[in-house]
Amino acid sequence: MELSVVVPTLNGREELAGCLDALAEQVPDAEVIVVNGPSADGTTGMVQDRSDVDVLVEIADRSVTVARNAGLDRATGDIVALVSHTLSVEDGWREAVRTGTESHAVVTGPTHERLTAGMTTESKESRTIAGREVTYFNAGNVAFRREALDALDGFDEYLEIGSSRDVAHRLAEREYSVGWNSGMCVRREFEADGGIRERDWHWKYRSLAYRMVKNYGVRPTVVRRLVTHAGGDAVEALKGVARGDTAPSQWFSTGRDVVGGTGAGSKDGFLARYRGGENPNGRSVRADRAVTVYDWR
Repeated sequence: MELSVVVPTLNGREELAGCLDALAEQVPDAEVIVVNGPSADGTTGMVQDRSDVDVLVEIADRSVTVARNAGLDRATGDIVALVSHTLSVEDGWREAVRTGTESHAVVTGPTHERLTAGMTTESKESRTIAGREVTYFNAGNVAFRREALDALDGFDEYLEIGSSRDVAHRLAEREYSVGWNSGMCVRREFEADGGIRERDWHWKYRSLAYRMVKNYGVRPTVVRRLVTHAGGDAVEALKGVARGDTAPSQWFSTGRDVVGGTGAGSKDGFLARYRGGENPNGRSVRADRAVTVYDWR
């Protein structure tokens, strides 16, 4: 197995250093490719000072989807893994990647999070949509066989969020299997509560509508899923209004974002499906992702 590991990062120098330390310890023979967005925290210098990174790709985009594709452009292994800069691979990760990709086109595993109350982890997530068994994966801890990535043409760069979900739908359409290996563990340490980030409702529903319409067309299943998601979020938001946590004006503003995002995503998904195919914004459509490339191979 020739393994390439792509690590997208943006303003996460300290976490990235921990991620790279773990990769150097657990998979010292892997090809390591760091894709750095427009960081302003000295990430470039830190990576240049290391001897365990093979390629550093500097990009101007802040999109993690673009970063993933930029890394895939430089990876040479027959197995290509994506690891988040916030995570550290654990003992046994490499062997789990090897055994997992022998049986499946894609393999993913759990994330251990060390919280104040103890340790928590993720589990396999699958569901049936329009007759397809779709298995989702953690884009911060996943490994692909090269032929699957090439067939999919990487990630869809239209999507600012949700691009890994889109890949899961396209894998299911092509009948590529996604395996779960509990030994493919990564770790995230939490020292303090980072707070709650404000959700971008427009892009949540734009992404959801786009990938559903693009991958399945306009059908009752798609409409039902969109309505179910929107209805559930609307009820939760109303509960916030009732508790006094959210102003009524904010609830109406969120509703406009949901409707606008759903409309825009549905339109663009329809155009993508009937004009551009399953991945009209994939790896092959552009060659200008990288601003600078440091290749030490």
